[in-house]
Amino acid sequence: MSLRKGKTKITLESSIEAALLAVEIYNKPRTPFRVEGYITNMIIAWTRLFHAHFNHTIGDKYYYKKTNGRYELVDGERKSWELKTCITKYNKLSDGVKSNLTFFIKLRNKIEHRHIDREEIGIMIFGECQALLYNYENTLIDFFGEDYALNESLAFSIQFSRIRKKKQIEASKKLLSKGIKELKQFIDTYRTSLSDQIFDTQEYSIKLIQVPKISNTNRNDLAVEFVNWNSLSDSDKENYEKVTAIIKDKMVKKEAINPGKLKPGDVIRLVIERTNTRINHFDHKCLYCILKIRPLKSDEDEDPFNTNTQYCHYDEVHDDYVYQDAWVDLLVRIIDNELLSKTEWKEHWDNNHQLNIEDFEILEEQ
Repeated sequence: MSLRKGKTKITLESSIEAALLAVEIYNKPRTPFRVEGYITNMIIAWTRLFHAHFNHTIGDKYYYKKTNGRYELVDGERKSWELKTCITKYNKLSDGVKSNLTFFIKLRNKIEHRHIDREEIGIMIFGECQALLYNYENTLIDFFGEDYALNESLAFSIQFSRIRKKKQIEASKKLLSKGIKELKQFIDTYRTSLSDQIFDTQEYSIKLIQVPKISNTNRNDLAVEFVNWNSLSDSDKENYEKVTAIIKDKMVKKEAINPGKLKPGDVIRLVIERTNTRINHFDHKCLYCILKIRPLKSDEDEDPFNTNTQYCHYDEVHDDYVYQDAWVDLLVRIIDNELLSKTEWKEHWDNNHQLNIEDFEILEEQ
C-alpha cells in the first residue's frame, strides 16, 4: 500500500520516526535515560500508528467526547485517544501483544517521575522491549503493507559479552535504589499475574539463546541467522529443549500466592495475640492505607497489583489481598514501641495522610 499525501501518511511517518528514534536511543549504550527514552518513544510510535490506522479506516474520529457530545479539549485542541483506549477500540490484538503493551503503559506511568537508567532494569526487560518492537513492525505491516517494513532500516546492535561472578551480581542488587526496587517488584508481580500461555509467547517477550556458530559451511553465510521453530524436526526441537533446560534463566511462576500467606483476619488475630492490643478490620484498613502497602479496592483508577510485595500481594483469582508474616512483624513493633497509637493512625486516615513506611522500617531495624 502506498499512501498519498494527507493526515494518514503524515501520522504514519511520525509513528515510524518515533520507532526509529526509540531503537537509536536504545542501541547507544552511553545515551542518558536510555530505557526511559526507548519506552516513551515506542509508546508514541504505537499511539500514532493506531491514529494513522483509524484515520485511514474510520476517518478523523479518534477523539474523546463529553457526555453532551462535544469534544474534550486540551489547550484548545481535541484530545485524541490514548494508547490504552486505542487498544480497546481496535480490539483485534492477540493476548500476547496486548499484555506486552499493557506492561509498558503501566511501566511508562511509573517512570514518568523517576530515573531508571540502570543496567539491571534494562537487562531485566530486554525480552519485553524486543517484543514491543517486533509487535510494532508486524502491526505496521498488517495495517499498511510490506512497503512500510522497518527491518531493512535497522541493524543488529553489537553487544558486550561478560561473565559476571555470583558475588558481583549480589553486590549490584544491594546497590539498587528504593525506586529501582519498586520497579523490580512491579515487573515481577506483572509477570507472575500472566498465564503460562501468554508469558511463554514471543509476542509478550522475545526469548533468545545465543549459541556461537563454530564453523560455516559457506563463507557467504550471514553472521546472524534466525531459525523458524516450525521448520525444525522433532529431534532438533528435543535437542533445543535439552539446551534450554541447562542454560536458560527460567522464572518460577506461581499460579496461586495464597499458600503461606495471611488473610486480613489472620493478621488481626496474630497482632492481638502478640501485643495484647485490640484492633479490628477498620484499624487494619487505616494502617495498610497510611503505610501504602496496597491500594483500596474501591479505587477503580488504582492498579490492584500496585502493592508493596514485601508485605502484601494481590490475588487475581480471588480478587483479594493476602499478607506476609513481615506485615504482622511490622505492626507488632509499631504498636509495642508506641510508634503509632490508635488515635494517630485514625487521624492520618481521616486526613488522607500517608506516611513513609521506610521511617518505621528504619526504627524497626534499630
